[in-house]
Amino acid sequence: MGRYSAEVGPAAKVAKSRGADLRTSYKNMRECCAAVSGLELGKAKRYLQAVLDRTRCIPFRRHTGCIGRTAQAKNENTTTRQGRWPVKSVEALMGLLVNAEANAESKGLDTAGLRIAHVQAQRATGMRRRTYRAHGRINPFASQPCHVELVLSEKSAPVAGPEGKARKLTARQAGKALRSGSKSLAA
Repeated sequence: MGRYSAEVGPAAKVAKSRGADLRTSYKNMRECCAAVSGLELGKAKRYLQAVLDRTRCIPFRRHTGCIGRTAQAKNENTTTRQGRWPVKSVEALMGLLVNAEANAESKGLDTAGLRIAHVQAQRATGMRRRTYRAHGRINPFASQPCHVELVLSEKSAPVAGPEGKARKLTARQAGKALRSGSKSLAA
């Protein structure tokens, strides 16, 4: 079994999936991975299905050259307003999510409480073709496939703070608490 670039937690609590040399654009896949990173499994699957239905878009944050703006990107927590609907990349990522969910079920994990702890796209070796140009010339015409790795983990319980210890306030918070007379913040 190959190595993953991140070890998220104990092996009994995580489910992994990976795809190698996927024939989809690396740049599109990178943006898809960034869009679903940290989401719960159910939310991620619903989001990707909405992208396929064209009711939501994948916001493009890094690879933004020649990417058109769309009104749907305003709802996706982005400042660039640039977005697309990369169907091949979304379908490949959905397949990896389904595979990781099946791996989690076989391990006996609760699939309702899974979240995407790590997802990463990497460039793969380009597949080389050629294109024929005017005046008998030939130029390279390479595709940009990618490798994707995905790790799902169970949500951990929130860690409780120490009992009886007063919360430390900044100077601005303390001044605001004194002006408003709030005893809850000043305590």
